[in-house]
Amino acid sequence: MKRFFVFLWIAVSFLTYAQNGQLKINFVVQASGVADSESVFISGNDELLGGWDPGFVKLLKRNDSTWSQTLWFQKGKNLEFKFTKGSWDYEAVNKDGSIPANNFLKVISDTSLHFQITKWKNREPRINYGQITGTVKYYHDFEGEGLKPRDIIVWLPPIYESNLEKRYPVLYMQDGQNVFDPTTSSFGYDWRADEVADSLINAGAINEIIIVGIYNTTDRGFEYRYSPLGYKYMDFIVSKLKPFIDSEYRTLPDAKNTAVAGSSLGALITFMLAWNYPNVFSKAACFSSALKIQDLNYVDTVINYSGAKKDIKLYFDNGGIGLDADLQPGTAEMIIALQNKGYEFDKDIIWFVDKNAFHSEKAWAERIWRPLLFFFSKK
Repeated sequence: MKRFFVFLWIAVSFLTYAQNGQLKINFVVQASGVADSESVFISGNDELLGGWDPGFVKLLKRNDSTWSQTLWFQKGKNLEFKFTKGSWDYEAVNKDGSIPANNFLKVISDTSLHFQITKWKNREPRINYGQITGTVKYYHDFEGEGLKPRDIIVWLPPIYESNLEKRYPVLYMQDGQNVFDPTTSSFGYDWRADEVADSLINAGAINEIIIVGIYNTTDRGFEYRYSPLGYKYMDFIVSKLKPFIDSEYRTLPDAKNTAVAGSSLGALITFMLAWNYPNVFSKAACFSSALKIQDLNYVDTVINYSGAKKDIKLYFDNGGIGLDADLQPGTAEMIIALQNKGYEFDKDIIWFVDKNAFHSEKAWAERIWRPLLFFFSKK
Protein backbone atom coordinates (compact mmCIF):
# COMPACT_ATOMS: atom_id res chain seq x y z
CA MET A 1 0.00 0.00 0.00
CA LYS A 2 2.85 2.39 0.83
CA ARG A 3 4.39 1.86 -2.62
CA PHE A 4 1.04 2.60 -4.29
CA PHE A 5 0.81 5.98 -2.60
CA VAL A 6 4.46 6.72 -3.41
CA PHE A 7 3.85 6.16 -7.12
CA LEU A 8 0.56 8.05 -6.98
CA TRP A 9 2.34 10.99 -5.29
CA ILE A 10 5.06 10.94 -7.97
CA ALA A 11 2.48 10.78 -10.77
CA VAL A 12 0.55 13.74 -9.38
CA SER A 13 3.81 15.62 -8.92
CA PHE A 14 4.70 14.96 -12.56
CA LEU A 15 1.48 16.55 -13.77
CA THR A 16 1.86 19.54 -11.46
CA TYR A 17 5.48 20.16 -12.35
CA ALA A 18 4.91 19.77 -16.07
CA GLN A 19 2.12 22.33 -15.90
CA ASN A 20 4.35 24.73 -13.99
CA GLY A 21 7.12 24.55 -16.60
CA GLN A 22 9.50 22.38 -14.58
CA LEU A 23 12.38 20.69 -16.37
CA LYS A 24 12.31 16.98 -17.17
CA ILE A 25 15.18 14.73 -16.13
CA ASN A 26 15.16 11.16 -17.41
CA PHE A 27 17.34 8.74 -15.42
CA VAL A 28 18.32 5.60 -17.35
CA VAL A 29 20.31 2.83 -15.66
CA GLN A 30 21.83 -0.21 -17.31
CA ALA A 31 22.76 -2.63 -14.56
CA SER A 32 24.02 -6.15 -14.13
CA GLY A 33 23.78 -8.24 -10.98
CA VAL A 34 20.10 -7.51 -10.31
CA ALA A 35 18.02 -10.62 -9.56
CA ASP A 36 14.46 -11.02 -10.82
CA SER A 37 13.18 -10.42 -7.30
CA GLU A 38 15.21 -7.20 -6.90
CA SER A 39 14.65 -3.63 -8.08
CA VAL A 40 16.77 -0.55 -8.73
CA PHE A 41 16.16 2.64 -6.75
CA ILE A 42 17.40 6.21 -6.98
CA SER A 43 18.10 8.08 -3.75
CA GLY A 44 19.12 11.70 -3.34
CA ASN A 45 18.89 15.08 -1.68
CA ASP A 46 15.48 16.14 -3.05
CA GLU A 47 12.05 15.04 -1.87
CA LEU A 48 11.36 13.60 -5.32
CA LEU A 49 14.53 11.56 -4.87
CA GLY A 50 13.30 10.25 -1.53
CA GLY A 51 15.36 12.49 0.73
CA TRP A 52 18.18 9.89 0.81
CA ASP A 53 15.78 7.05 1.63
CA PRO A 54 17.47 4.18 -0.27
CA GLY A 55 14.24 2.26 -0.87
CA PHE A 56 11.69 4.97 -1.62
CA VAL A 57 11.88 5.88 -5.33
CA LYS A 58 11.88 2.78 -7.52
CA LEU A 59 12.94 2.94 -11.14
CA LEU A 60 10.72 1.23 -13.71
CA LYS A 61 12.07 -1.96 -15.24
CA ARG A 62 12.24 -1.69 -19.04
CA ASN A 63 13.97 -5.00 -19.77
CA ASP A 64 16.30 -7.46 -18.06
CA SER A 65 19.11 -4.91 -17.79
CA THR A 66 17.53 -1.45 -18.05
CA TRP A 67 15.63 0.64 -15.51
CA SER A 68 14.47 4.24 -15.85
CA GLN A 69 12.42 6.98 -14.23
CA THR A 70 11.44 10.47 -15.34
CA LEU A 71 11.21 13.25 -12.77
CA TRP A 72 10.56 16.99 -12.98
CA PHE A 73 12.64 19.54 -11.05
CA GLN A 74 12.77 23.28 -10.69
CA LYS A 75 15.35 24.98 -12.90
CA GLY A 76 18.56 25.75 -11.03
CA LYS A 77 18.23 22.87 -8.54
CA ASN A 78 21.46 21.20 -7.47
CA LEU A 79 20.84 17.47 -7.26
CA GLU A 80 22.95 14.81 -5.57
CA PHE A 81 21.98 11.15 -5.92
CA LYS A 82 23.04 7.51 -5.91
CA PHE A 83 21.54 4.16 -6.91
CA THR A 84 20.71 1.19 -4.69
CA LYS A 85 18.79 -2.05 -4.70
CA GLY A 86 16.59 -0.72 -1.90
CA SER A 87 19.13 -0.51 0.93
CA TRP A 88 22.52 1.08 1.58
CA ASP A 89 23.75 -2.49 2.10
CA TYR A 90 23.15 -2.90 -1.66
CA GLU A 91 24.48 0.40 -2.97
CA ALA A 92 25.99 0.68 -6.47
CA VAL A 93 29.80 0.79 -6.12
CA ASN A 94 32.83 1.29 -8.34
CA LYS A 95 34.44 -1.63 -10.14
CA ASP A 96 37.05 -1.92 -7.37
CA GLY A 97 34.31 -2.11 -4.74
CA SER A 98 34.88 1.39 -3.36
CA ILE A 99 31.93 3.63 -2.57
CA PRO A 100 31.55 6.26 -5.31
CA ALA A 101 31.02 9.96 -4.86
CA ASN A 102 27.51 11.31 -5.18
CA ASN A 103 26.31 11.98 -8.70
CA PHE A 104 25.82 15.73 -9.19
CA LEU A 105 23.48 17.56 -11.56
CA LYS A 106 22.53 21.21 -11.84
CA VAL A 107 19.12 21.34 -13.51
CA ILE A 108 19.39 23.77 -16.44
CA SER A 109 17.47 22.00 -19.23
CA ASP A 110 15.49 18.89 -20.09
CA THR A 111 17.97 16.04 -20.27
CA SER A 112 18.42 12.30 -20.22
CA LEU A 113 21.15 10.82 -18.01
CA HIS A 114 22.58 7.35 -18.61
CA PHE A 115 24.39 5.28 -16.00
CA GLN A 116 26.02 1.86 -16.13
CA ILE A 117 26.31 -0.23 -12.98
CA THR A 118 28.44 -3.35 -12.99
CA LYS A 119 28.90 -3.96 -9.28
CA TRP A 120 26.89 -3.62 -6.10
CA LYS A 121 28.02 -3.44 -2.51
CA ASN A 122 28.43 -6.90 -0.99
CA ARG A 123 25.72 -8.14 1.30
CA GLU A 124 27.59 -6.85 4.31
CA PRO A 125 25.38 -7.14 7.38
CA ARG A 126 24.72 -3.99 9.30
CA ILE A 127 26.65 -3.98 12.55
CA ASN A 128 24.86 -2.70 15.60
CA TYR A 129 27.30 -1.81 18.32
CA GLY A 130 24.64 -2.18 21.01
CA GLN A 131 22.43 0.09 23.04
CA ILE A 132 23.19 3.75 23.52
CA THR A 133 25.79 4.12 26.26
CA GLY A 134 24.73 6.58 28.94
CA THR A 135 21.74 8.86 29.29
CA VAL A 136 20.13 10.67 26.37
CA LYS A 137 17.21 13.07 26.14
CA TYR A 138 15.08 13.56 23.03
CA TYR A 139 13.31 16.67 21.76
CA HIS A 140 11.05 15.84 18.84
CA ASP A 141 10.06 18.17 16.00
CA PHE A 142 12.22 21.03 17.23
CA GLU A 143 11.42 24.01 15.02
CA GLY A 144 13.52 26.78 13.49
CA GLU A 145 12.21 29.72 11.52
CA GLY A 146 11.97 28.85 7.83
CA LEU A 147 13.27 25.31 8.44
CA LYS A 148 11.68 21.89 8.59
CA PRO A 149 11.24 20.51 12.13
CA ARG A 150 13.87 18.07 13.32
CA ASP A 151 14.66 15.93 16.35
CA ILE A 152 17.38 16.82 18.83
CA ILE A 153 19.18 14.24 20.97
CA VAL A 154 21.25 15.24 24.01
CA TRP A 155 23.86 12.91 25.55
CA LEU A 156 24.80 13.57 29.17
CA PRO A 157 28.14 12.66 30.79
CA PRO A 158 28.19 9.87 33.43
CA ILE A 159 28.26 12.12 36.51
CA TYR A 160 25.71 14.67 35.28
CA GLU A 161 22.92 13.56 37.64
CA SER A 162 25.17 12.89 40.64
CA ASN A 163 27.09 16.19 40.68
CA LEU A 164 24.47 18.92 40.57
CA GLU A 165 26.95 21.77 40.90
CA LYS A 166 29.17 20.98 37.95
CA ARG A 167 28.82 22.65 34.53
CA TYR A 168 30.01 21.18 31.23
CA PRO A 169 31.38 22.08 27.81
CA VAL A 170 29.09 21.24 24.89
CA LEU A 171 29.77 19.64 21.50
CA TYR A 172 27.11 20.15 18.82
CA MET A 173 27.08 17.55 16.02
CA GLN A 174 25.38 17.57 12.61
CA ASP A 175 23.42 14.55 11.30
CA GLY A 176 22.33 13.80 14.85
CA GLN A 177 20.50 10.58 13.99
CA ASN A 178 23.89 9.08 13.05
CA VAL A 179 25.79 10.12 16.17
CA PHE A 180 24.75 7.69 18.94
CA ASP A 181 22.31 5.08 17.70
CA PRO A 182 22.89 2.57 14.86
CA THR A 183 19.15 1.90 14.66
CA THR A 184 18.43 5.48 13.61
CA SER A 185 21.59 6.00 11.56
CA SER A 186 21.04 6.50 7.83
CA PHE A 187 23.48 3.74 6.90
CA GLY A 188 23.28 1.33 9.83
CA TYR A 189 26.46 2.52 11.57
CA ASP A 190 26.73 5.31 14.10
CA TRP A 191 29.63 7.54 15.13
CA ARG A 192 29.73 5.83 18.57
CA ALA A 193 30.19 9.28 20.08
CA ASP A 194 28.57 8.03 23.28
CA GLU A 195 30.86 5.03 23.71
CA VAL A 196 34.00 6.97 22.76
CA ALA A 197 33.25 9.97 24.98
CA ASP A 198 32.26 7.69 27.87
CA SER A 199 35.52 5.71 27.56
CA LEU A 200 37.70 8.83 27.38
CA ILE A 201 35.93 10.39 30.37
CA ASN A 202 36.25 7.24 32.48
CA ALA A 203 39.92 6.97 31.55
CA GLY A 204 40.49 10.53 32.74
CA ALA A 205 41.66 11.59 29.28
CA ILE A 206 39.07 14.31 28.65
CA ASN A 207 36.81 16.52 30.71
CA GLU A 208 33.15 15.56 31.01
CA ILE A 209 31.12 17.01 28.11
CA ILE A 210 27.55 17.22 26.86
CA ILE A 211 26.97 16.20 23.23
CA VAL A 212 24.00 17.52 21.24
CA GLY A 213 23.02 15.68 18.06
CA ILE A 214 21.05 17.79 15.57
CA TYR A 215 19.06 15.57 13.20
CA ASN A 216 19.09 16.53 9.53
CA THR A 217 16.04 16.87 7.27
CA THR A 218 15.36 16.25 3.59
CA ASP A 219 16.76 19.77 3.05
CA ARG A 220 20.19 18.64 4.27
CA GLY A 221 21.86 19.41 0.96
CA PHE A 222 20.81 23.06 1.20
CA GLU A 223 20.95 23.56 4.97
CA TYR A 224 24.57 22.42 5.10
CA ARG A 225 26.01 24.94 2.65
CA TYR A 226 26.26 28.69 2.04
CA SER A 227 22.68 29.08 0.82
CA PRO A 228 19.63 30.91 2.18
CA LEU A 229 18.66 27.74 4.07
CA GLY A 230 22.24 27.32 5.27
CA TYR A 231 22.28 30.76 6.86
CA LYS A 232 18.85 30.12 8.40
CA TYR A 233 20.16 26.83 9.78
CA MET A 234 23.18 28.53 11.38
CA ASP A 235 20.95 31.21 12.88
CA PHE A 236 18.67 28.47 14.21
CA ILE A 237 21.56 26.83 16.08
CA VAL A 238 22.99 30.10 17.40
CA SER A 239 19.76 31.94 18.23
CA LYS A 240 17.39 29.15 19.27
CA LEU A 241 18.95 25.75 19.87
CA LYS A 242 22.02 26.82 21.84
CA PRO A 243 20.04 29.18 24.15
CA PHE A 244 17.58 26.32 24.73
CA ILE A 245 20.36 23.85 25.62
CA ASP A 246 22.02 26.42 27.89
CA SER A 247 18.71 27.02 29.70
CA GLU A 248 17.83 23.33 30.10
CA TYR A 249 21.24 21.96 31.06
CA ARG A 250 24.18 22.97 33.23
CA THR A 251 26.46 24.08 30.45
CA LEU A 252 29.52 26.28 30.23
CA PRO A 253 27.96 28.56 27.60
CA ASP A 254 30.97 30.63 26.55
CA ALA A 255 32.69 30.10 23.20
CA LYS A 256 35.77 28.61 24.86
CA ASN A 257 33.64 25.67 26.00
CA THR A 258 31.47 25.25 22.90
CA ALA A 259 32.45 23.09 19.92
CA VAL A 260 30.79 21.84 16.75
CA ALA A 261 31.42 18.83 14.49
CA GLY A 262 30.19 17.29 11.26
CA SER A 263 31.13 15.30 8.18
CA SER A 264 30.99 15.88 4.43
CA LEU A 265 28.51 18.72 3.81
CA GLY A 266 28.01 18.64 7.58
CA ALA A 267 31.71 19.52 7.86
CA LEU A 268 31.22 22.50 5.55
CA ILE A 269 28.44 23.96 7.72
CA THR A 270 30.51 23.08 10.80
CA PHE A 271 33.41 25.13 9.51
CA MET A 272 31.03 27.94 8.57
CA LEU A 273 29.60 28.02 12.08
CA ALA A 274 33.03 28.46 13.65
CA TRP A 275 34.19 30.90 10.98
CA ASN A 276 31.07 33.08 11.11
CA TYR A 277 30.38 32.77 14.85
CA PRO A 278 33.77 32.55 16.62
CA ASN A 279 32.15 34.30 19.59
CA VAL A 280 29.85 31.24 19.92
CA PHE A 281 32.01 28.29 18.73
CA SER A 282 35.74 28.23 19.39
CA LYS A 283 36.31 24.67 18.12
CA ALA A 284 35.24 22.82 14.96
CA ALA A 285 35.86 19.21 13.91
CA CYS A 286 35.50 18.77 10.15
CA PHE A 287 35.50 15.16 8.90
CA SER A 288 35.73 14.43 5.15
CA SER A 289 34.98 18.07 4.46
CA ALA A 290 33.18 19.32 1.34
CA LEU A 291 35.06 22.62 1.47
CA LYS A 292 35.93 22.80 -2.22
CA ILE A 293 34.43 20.32 -4.68
CA GLN A 294 32.11 20.60 -7.67
CA ASP A 295 30.15 23.85 -7.28
CA LEU A 296 31.25 24.32 -3.66
CA ASN A 297 34.16 26.58 -2.73
CA TYR A 298 34.46 28.01 0.76
CA VAL A 299 38.25 28.21 0.49
CA ASP A 300 38.00 31.52 -1.35
CA THR A 301 35.96 32.95 1.52
CA VAL A 302 38.93 32.39 3.82
CA ILE A 303 41.43 33.59 1.23
CA ASN A 304 39.47 36.83 0.77
CA TYR A 305 39.07 37.44 4.51
CA SER A 306 41.03 40.50 5.66
CA GLY A 307 40.03 40.79 9.32
CA ALA A 308 41.81 39.78 12.49
CA LYS A 309 42.69 36.15 13.15
CA LYS A 310 39.71 34.35 14.65
CA ASP A 311 40.23 32.64 18.00
CA ILE A 312 39.24 29.12 16.89
CA LYS A 313 40.74 25.62 16.89
CA LEU A 314 40.15 23.46 13.82
CA TYR A 315 40.40 19.69 13.43
CA PHE A 316 40.42 18.35 9.85
CA ASP A 317 40.18 14.68 9.02
CA ASN A 318 39.69 12.58 5.90
CA GLY A 319 40.16 9.14 4.42
CA GLY A 320 41.90 8.32 1.17
CA ILE A 321 39.47 6.10 -0.74
CA GLY A 322 36.54 7.00 -3.01
CA LEU A 323 34.79 10.26 -2.21
CA ASP A 324 37.26 11.11 0.53
CA ALA A 325 40.09 11.09 -2.01
CA ASP A 326 38.10 13.63 -4.07
CA LEU A 327 37.48 15.81 -1.02
CA GLN A 328 41.07 15.83 0.26
CA PRO A 329 42.46 18.48 -2.17
CA GLY A 330 39.87 20.99 -0.97
CA THR A 331 40.86 20.37 2.63
CA ALA A 332 44.52 20.81 1.74
CA GLU A 333 43.76 24.12 0.03
CA MET A 334 41.77 25.29 3.05
CA ILE A 335 44.62 24.48 5.41
CA ILE A 336 47.07 26.43 3.24
CA ALA A 337 44.65 29.38 3.23
CA LEU A 338 44.40 29.22 7.02
CA GLN A 339 48.17 28.99 7.43
CA ASN A 340 48.48 32.14 5.33
CA LYS A 341 46.16 33.81 7.85
CA GLY A 342 48.41 32.86 10.77
CA TYR A 343 46.94 29.55 11.91
CA GLU A 344 49.55 27.04 13.11
CA PHE A 345 49.67 23.25 13.13
CA ASP A 346 49.33 21.55 16.53
CA LYS A 347 48.25 24.84 18.05
CA ASP A 348 45.30 26.03 15.96
CA ILE A 349 45.01 23.19 13.43
CA ILE A 350 45.26 19.40 13.43
CA TRP A 351 44.91 17.42 10.20
CA PHE A 352 44.70 13.63 10.22
CA VAL A 353 44.53 11.45 7.10
CA ASP A 354 43.73 7.74 7.04
CA LYS A 355 44.64 6.69 3.49
CA ASN A 356 42.78 3.38 3.84
CA ALA A 357 39.47 4.84 5.06
CA PHE A 358 36.20 5.28 3.17
CA HIS A 359 33.63 8.06 3.47
CA SER A 360 31.43 6.54 6.17
CA GLU A 361 30.16 6.75 9.74
CA LYS A 362 32.08 3.58 10.53
CA ALA A 363 35.35 5.29 9.55
CA TRP A 364 34.54 8.50 11.44
CA ALA A 365 33.67 6.45 14.54
CA GLU A 366 37.24 5.12 14.56
CA ARG A 367 38.67 8.65 14.53
CA ILE A 368 36.31 10.79 16.61
CA TRP A 369 38.51 10.34 19.69
CA ARG A 370 41.10 12.57 18.06
CA PRO A 371 39.15 15.87 18.10
CA LEU A 372 37.70 15.02 21.51
CA LEU A 373 41.25 14.88 22.87
CA PHE A 374 42.26 18.02 20.96
CA PHE A 375 39.29 20.03 22.25
CA PHE A 376 38.59 18.63 25.72
CA SER A 377 41.80 17.01 26.97
CA LYS A 378 42.52 17.27 30.70
CA LYS A 379 46.21 17.81 29.93
